[in-house]
Amino acid sequence: MTHPAPFGALRRLALAAACALLATPLATTAHADSPYPSKPVRFVTNFPAGGPLDILGRALADPLQKSLKQPFVVDNRPGAGGNIGADAVAKSPADGYTVLLSIDTTFTINPHLYASMPFGAKDLKPLMIFSSSGLTFGVGTSVGAKTLPEFVTQSKAEAMTFASAGNGSPGHIAAEIFSTATGAKITHVPYKGNAPAVMALLSNEVQAGILATPGLLSQIQAGKVRPLAVTGRQRSPLLPQVPTVGELGLKDLEFEVLYLAMVPAATPEPVMKTLRDALQSALALPEVKSRLAMLDMVALGETGDAAAQHLESTRARYGKIVKSTGMKLD
Repeated sequence: MTHPAPFGALRRLALAAACALLATPLATTAHADSPYPSKPVRFVTNFPAGGPLDILGRALADPLQKSLKQPFVVDNRPGAGGNIGADAVAKSPADGYTVLLSIDTTFTINPHLYASMPFGAKDLKPLMIFSSSGLTFGVGTSVGAKTLPEFVTQSKAEAMTFASAGNGSPGHIAAEIFSTATGAKITHVPYKGNAPAVMALLSNEVQAGILATPGLLSQIQAGKVRPLAVTGRQRSPLLPQVPTVGELGLKDLEFEVLYLAMVPAATPEPVMKTLRDALQSALALPEVKSRLAMLDMVALGETGDAAAQHLESTRARYGKIVKSTGMKLD
């Protein structure tokens, strides 16, 4: 015969059951309220390893790891003009543990070039525009032109091949701007990243390229690439002897690349503030400033409305350029 449990035992069982029911939400709340970051953060770069964006990401990852006491891991996801990496971040949890490091062209040029985009403008928001840089207009040693005006004349008479880091890349649109502004005949040859584009120029596989200055610098210094102009508004400190396109009367060819971080649109503001503050501190470090200078970058540190407006005005400008050139990608 089974005897009923004493009242005290029943009370203890009820209390234990209540504690078990409360344990799960309490644990979940404690986890949610733990300080950010409490685990590794992934920097997704949407262009190939070895380029300026990748180098910048790794330069920032080290001081962020030290200040926020968590690993910052760089994960390269190139392809489709940056769309593949951007889409991966847009579809990630909005918790600050997946951050996109990109150049502006994914957001300012691609929407005008691609018939459809895998993500929407509303899916990501700017965390910070770190810096900007110009490009260098370089030609191979097989090209006879010694100046940009000479090259314009030559390229009107015969079509010139231009290397770029890929369809929709800064070098691609810069080459199209050059053609539209001067009447030059060009054939665009896309490569999978800045480094392969530079190698194509070195081997005379192509005749010209408007590419990231740091990638061309050592080849210029070795006499293997001839610089004709830089696309920034001011001369590059890395190539102070090379004129700007503006100095040569080609203001329409002025072109800057913006380096930025984006996060999923629903990322909480306190998480974004932690990241912004840490990034601002990292950009102020002498070793990071030195690395930016080596990459021919000017520090900006734009956030909030300033960053959003900068991207919007750039997107509007490039929309007009893409429309006038008739550029389209599938």
